[in-house]
Amino acid sequence: MCTDCGCSVTPDIVKINHKIEYQHQLKTLNIHQDILSKNNHIANHCRDLFKQKNIYTLNILSSPGSGKTTFIQKTLTDLKDIYKSAVIVGDLATDNDAQRLKQTSAQVVQITTGNICHLEAEMIRQALEEINLDNCQLLMIENVGNLVCPSAYDLGENKRIALLSVTEGEDKPLKYPTLFKSADVVIINKIDIAEAVEFNQELALKNIHQIAPQAKIFMVSSRKGNGMNNWYHYLHQISTIKTTFI
Repeated sequence: MCTDCGCSVTPDIVKINHKIEYQHQLKTLNIHQDILSKNNHIANHCRDLFKQKNIYTLNILSSPGSGKTTFIQKTLTDLKDIYKSAVIVGDLATDNDAQRLKQTSAQVVQITTGNICHLEAEMIRQALEEINLDNCQLLMIENVGNLVCPSAYDLGENKRIALLSVTEGEDKPLKYPTLFKSADVVIINKIDIAEAVEFNQELALKNIHQIAPQAKIFMVSSRKGNGMNNWYHYLHQISTIKTTFI
C-alpha cells in the first residue's frame, strides 16, 4: 500500500477542477496509521452526507486499460433517463477520461492527483463541493488506475467494484487479493474478445470465488453492451434510489 510505494510521504499537489485544493504533508512517523485513521473519519462524514442526500455511491477500481471509463460511460449513458448522476474522476495526469464522461448527462468533476496513486476521502469531500448534490442520485467514483493503494482507502462508498478485463489474465485476484477481498462486486470486462485472447473463464471464476466469495460477479462487454443489463438490474435492486426501472 502507500507505505510501500511511498506516495503518502511525497509532498504533491492535487488539483480538483484544475484548481489547487489539496496538499499532502510530509510525515515520517506512523504515517500509514495516521493517514488511514484520518481518511476513515472523513469517509464516514462523506457516507453520512450521501445517506442524508439519498445518493448511492460506487467506488470503481481497476488497473489502467481495463475499460473502467468505458464501463462508467456506458452505464451513465444507458441509465441517463433513470438516474440523475455524477462522476468523480481520479487520474495521475490529464483530464482525458473526464472529457469523455462529459459527453454523458452526468455532472463530472476531475481530480488530478499528480504522483499520488489513489484517491482519498478528503479529495472526495472537496470534489463534492463542485457537485449539485440535490440533483444527484447516483455517484460513480473512477479511482486512479492501480490495484494496490486504492484498496486501503475508504471513500464513503456504498459498494466497492473491482473491474478486470479478459486481457489481464485469470490470476489477477490471486496477485492482488487485498482489492478483491474488499470488493462487493467484480466486473469481468471485454468478454467480446475473450475467445481471441484465450481467456479461461472457468479458472477466472474459480480464482474470484476463492479470494472474494462475497462478491457478485458480472461478465460484460462495456463496448458492445453484452451483459450490461444484468448489471443495471442488480444496481437498481441494491440502490436506495427510488425510480421506475424498465
